[in-house]
Amino acid sequence: MGTLMIQGTTSDAGKSALVTAICRVLHRRGIKVAPFKPQNMALNSAVTAEGGEIGRAQALQAQACGLEPHSDMNPVLLKPNSDTGCQVIIHGKALGNMAAKEYHHYKKTALQAVLASHQRLQQQYEMVIVEGAGSPAEINLREHDIANMGFAEAVDCPV
Repeated sequence: MGTLMIQGTTSDAGKSALVTAICRVLHRRGIKVAPFKPQNMALNSAVTAEGGEIGRAQALQAQACGLEPHSDMNPVLLKPNSDTGCQVIIHGKALGNMAAKEYHHYKKTALQAVLASHQRLQQQYEMVIVEGAGSPAEINLREHDIANMGFAEAVDCPV
């Protein structure tokens, strides 16, 4: 079946709830489905069985799919720790703290982690439901985007 990406016009537009619902419907229909959020910025996280950290919404989405949460479901987690910086978590493990400008330069590397996680999920599941982040219309974030259209274009999935 493949990959489908859900995007919204703003943060808090209901993307997480919609992805959770789609995952649940597909799971109930007997389709092997997994959730995926390339990059998430959140203070709240969940711990996976392997000890990694992912966004709480992705952990709930995994449950909707009848799955144990896994770090591949949210390969890049950003936990804000100042007005201009965050703790960067890649594949569930803390990489360190980065200022916004530093992370912007790191995004090309982060994209490789995102693509590797997506590929692993695609090989294991019939369908991967992707949740975008914030708004794809934030033109100041467009360069090196790994959370919305940058990801969708990289994997050639419908939005």
